[in-house]
Amino acid sequence: MSSVLPAPRTVLVTGATSGIGWETARLLAGQGCTVIAHAPDVASGQNAIDRLVASGVDASRLCLAVADFSRLDEVRSMAARVADGHPVLDVLVNNAAVVAPERHTMTADGNEISLQVNFLAAYLLTHELSDPLSARPGSRVVNVSSAMHRTASIAWNDPHRAKRYSRLAAYAQSQLALTVSAREKAPWTSVSVHPGICDTALLPLYAHEGDSAVDGAERVVRLCDPATEVVPGAYYDRTALSPAAPVAMEDRTVRRLCKLADRLVAKAT
Repeated sequence: MSSVLPAPRTVLVTGATSGIGWETARLLAGQGCTVIAHAPDVASGQNAIDRLVASGVDASRLCLAVADFSRLDEVRSMAARVADGHPVLDVLVNNAAVVAPERHTMTADGNEISLQVNFLAAYLLTHELSDPLSARPGSRVVNVSSAMHRTASIAWNDPHRAKRYSRLAAYAQSQLALTVSAREKAPWTSVSVHPGICDTALLPLYAHEGDSAVDGAERVVRLCDPATEVVPGAYYDRTALSPAAPVAMEDRTVRRLCKLADRLVAKAT
């Protein structure tokens, strides 16, 4: 009597060209997952794939997905390609992030750049991938957030912070939004996680030194594992279930944020 082996899990990791994203892709592929590695452009994406293969990853487990998250039309196009090639998606890791620049910067879509790249692109991508994420029970969305969300507020009347811009406030707002969005009701399980202060491109926002990117990635990968029980909508600080900022726990905030995000991504169509 032959036994049927479970199908390998398919995972999309955004921001997979460096840091925690690259290490997350490497670890998940090492577990036997099919990993769709997102990059902002073909050159950096192919370089990331080459480095993953050089590290020992089986090339047949890797796929490249390209989209510049400062352009929401590219997010939509990438989502359509992913859904077409992978009708079942077990995990989406929303990891891509940029440091808010010193000067107030708007995208071509009319959004403050860190708000768009760090939150709106993830929000849009998650919604655009609703069919493959709903195709198999137990799918998960893991938002790689930050403890800095605790210092943030959402400027509801000026989300692009045109009137009073601070790069730290803009970045923290994007992380609060990402944390709040994990509480949106969906057919899949969503969580957010602060992977720790790690030695990545974002380190200067936090400290002079931090854990390795591998350490941060291991904490993300743990939440991707179906064997790890998680609380839907919860926030994790490294490996511990932790209370999110009080505002993030309010249902009213979730509804208000989704309404704002829907409006901001819709204007970019």
